[in-house]
Amino acid sequence: MKIYQSNEIKNIAVMGCSGSGKTTLVEAMLYESGVIKRRGTIDAKNTVCDYFPVEKEYGYSVFSTLASFEWKDKMMNFIDCPGSDDFVGNVVSALTVTDMALMLINAANGVEVGTINQFRYIENLKKPLCFLINQIDHEKADYENTLTSLKEIYGGKVIPIQYPIGIGASFSAIVDVLKQKMYKFKEGAATPEILEIPAAEKEHADKLYKALLEVAAENDEKLMEKYFEQGTLSEDEMRAGIQVGMINRDIYPVFVASAEKNWAVHRIMNFLNIAAPTPNQMPASVNTNNQEVKVDANAPTSLFFFKTTVEPHIGEVSYFKVMSGKVKEGDDLTNVSRNDVKERITQLFHVAGQTKTKTEEMVAGSIGATVKLKETRTGNTLTGKDCRHVFPAVKYPDPKYRRAVKAVNTADEEKLNELLTRMRQEDPTWVVEQSKELKQTLVSGQGEFHLRTLKWRLENNEKIAIKFEEPKIPYRETITKAARADYRHKKQSGGSGQFGEVHLIVEPYTEGMPDPVLYKFNGQEFKISLRDKQEFQLDWGGKLVYINSIVGGSIDARFMPAILKGIMDRLEQGPLTGSYARDVRVIVYDGKMHPVDSNEISFRLAGRNAFATAFKEAGPKVMEPIYDVEILVPSDRMGDVMSDLQGRRALIMGMNSERGFEKLQVKIPLKELSSYSTSLSSLSGGRASFTMKFASYELCPTDVQDKLLKEYEATQQDKE
Repeated sequence: MKIYQSNEIKNIAVMGCSGSGKTTLVEAMLYESGVIKRRGTIDAKNTVCDYFPVEKEYGYSVFSTLASFEWKDKMMNFIDCPGSDDFVGNVVSALTVTDMALMLINAANGVEVGTINQFRYIENLKKPLCFLINQIDHEKADYENTLTSLKEIYGGKVIPIQYPIGIGASFSAIVDVLKQKMYKFKEGAATPEILEIPAAEKEHADKLYKALLEVAAENDEKLMEKYFEQGTLSEDEMRAGIQVGMINRDIYPVFVASAEKNWAVHRIMNFLNIAAPTPNQMPASVNTNNQEVKVDANAPTSLFFFKTTVEPHIGEVSYFKVMSGKVKEGDDLTNVSRNDVKERITQLFHVAGQTKTKTEEMVAGSIGATVKLKETRTGNTLTGKDCRHVFPAVKYPDPKYRRAVKAVNTADEEKLNELLTRMRQEDPTWVVEQSKELKQTLVSGQGEFHLRTLKWRLENNEKIAIKFEEPKIPYRETITKAARADYRHKKQSGGSGQFGEVHLIVEPYTEGMPDPVLYKFNGQEFKISLRDKQEFQLDWGGKLVYINSIVGGSIDARFMPAILKGIMDRLEQGPLTGSYARDVRVIVYDGKMHPVDSNEISFRLAGRNAFATAFKEAGPKVMEPIYDVEILVPSDRMGDVMSDLQGRRALIMGMNSERGFEKLQVKIPLKELSSYSTSLSSLSGGRASFTMKFASYELCPTDVQDKLLKEYEATQQDKE
C-alpha cells in the first residue's frame, strides 16, 4: 500500500444519534471504495464496523470503529462512532484524533437531544462539521423541518449544498447546488443519472447557489475580490472557500442521502475527499507543556494512543494517531506517559473493522493500529529519540449510573476484578472502584445500557456469571454542637494491666474558626490552654483538628498520638451509621495515667470511646452526597420530568432554553439518582439526557436520617 503524506490524509468522525445510519453509511463507503464486495446490514449482523458479538446481539454500535480506505489518491480514515449517549466516550476519543465531524441526522427524527450533546463535544474541541440528512426515503422523513431546526439551532452557518426532490417513497433525486446538477436515482441502482437542474427547480437552486457563493467568498480575501469583480467563482474556488469556512467553523455544509440504498454516498465521499481538511491544515495540537506540536513528517516522532480493543486470536490492538514525525515497523519508541517504558513497533496496520492491512510506514496525521505492546494503554504517548512530547489524556464525561458488582460464584471474584481492569482499558468511561468504605466493588458508567453491555460481555464472552446490586450510599457523619466526655480504660489480668483515662471536648469544625478559649457544660467552665494543634485533611473529605490542651502532665505527651489513633478509628466508623465522620475539632484537656499500666493501646481505646461518647452527645447528624445535575429535555416532556424531580427531593437551581430544548440545573441527593437514567429515558421517550457531578455533602432531612439509623441498628443487632 502507498505511504500517504500528511496532505493526502482525511480523518473524519462519523457521528449522530442511534438510528441515524452511521454504520450503514460507512458500509456503503467501504463498498464504493472496493474494500468489500458486498454490503452488509445491521439486521443481518454482518457489517464491517459492528463486528463485536455484543454489537451483533443488541444491533447497536458499542465501540467506535476505524474504517480506512483509499479513495482517489487519498487515505480516508473514518471512525464510526456509537450513537447512544451511553457510549459517548467513544465519540470523545474519535473527535480527539480526527480533523472534522460528519454528523448524520435521521430525516424522520430531526434534530435530537443526542445531536445537541454531540455538538457540544465538537464545539469544545473546535472541529469542523458537515451535516448529512440521511434516510430521506423514510416514510416519515421531513427534510424541510429538519433543515429549519438546524438553522434555528446553529444559525446562518448551516448552508445547504444539496436538497432532495421528493420525500419518503417519492424521493428520487437530489439537486446539488455546488455542482449545479441534478442526480436522478433509480431503485436498485447506486449510480445516478446526472441531469441539468429542471426549470421547476431553477429559481430555488439559484437562490441557494448565490447564498453558497457568498459564504464561500467571505472566507478568503482573494476569492472575495474575484467575486466582487466577476460576480461568480469556479467550482474549485467555491470548494476552497468552503474548506476554509469549515476549518474556521463558519460554515456547516448540509448534504442529503439514503445510505441504505447507497444513494448520494458517492457524492459525499468525493466532497470530503477534496474539501475535508487534511491534518496539516488544522491548528497544531498542544502537549501537556502547552507547546504546539505541528503535523510535520520531518519532526521527531510522537504517537498518541486513543483506543484499545481485545480481539480473538490477536489480543490487544492499540490504535494511535501519528502526531508528528513518522513511524516504521521495527521502530523502538519510549512511553513517556509510563516511566519511559521501551516499546517496539513490530507491525503497522491500516484498519477497516476486523480487516488489517499491513504498511511499512505512517507519517504525521495518519491513524492506524499496532499489536503486542507491553505497557502502552489508552491515553499514552510514545516518542522517538530527542522527543518528550506528552499529549493530554482524553477528557471523558463524568459517569452517571452506578452499580455494585459481584461474581455469582465467589471463586470468580479475583478473575472478575482482572477482567474489569482490562475492559476499562477498552472503554475508559467505565469507572471501577474497590470501595473500602462501602465494602463493594462499584462500576460506574454512562447509563443502564452501558452497564448492561458490560454484563453481557462478561457472561457471554468470559463465561463469568455476575450480578448487579444497588450500591450503598457513602454517607458522612458530623456534629452540630459542642459536647464533652471522659472515658477510663482499665484492665487487670495479672501482672501489668492496662490503664488510660481521657477527657475531651468535641465540636463542629468550620474553616477559619478561632482557636478555643473557654467552654461551659452544665454550669462548669473549662479553660483551654492550647499547647499544640494539628490539622488533618481526611481522605474521605472534610477535616479533623486535634488540639492538645493538657496541663500539669496529667497525660504524657508520648500518649497523645495514641489518643489521636483512637479518634481516627472512630472517624472511620461513625457512631450513627458506621459511615465516615468529618469536620470535627477535638480538644484533649485532661486525663490520668498509671506509672506501670499505661501504654499506647490503653490510651488508643480510651480516646476512641471518649470520642464516641462525646460525638453522640454533640447533636450528631448524617450528611448525604448532593450532585449537580444538568438535564436537557424536549419542551413537551418538561412537565413529566419536573413532576418526577419533585419526588426525588430535587432543588431547581436554574432553567433556560438551549437550541430548542429546555435545560434544567438541579441539585439532587445521590440516593435519588440510582436509576435516574432509566427513568428519564422512560419519561422522555429516550429524547432527554443529563449529566451529573458531585457538588457537596449536606445534612439529611430528619425523616431520612431516622430511617438510616434504624436500618443501621438492625444490621448491628444481626451481627450480635
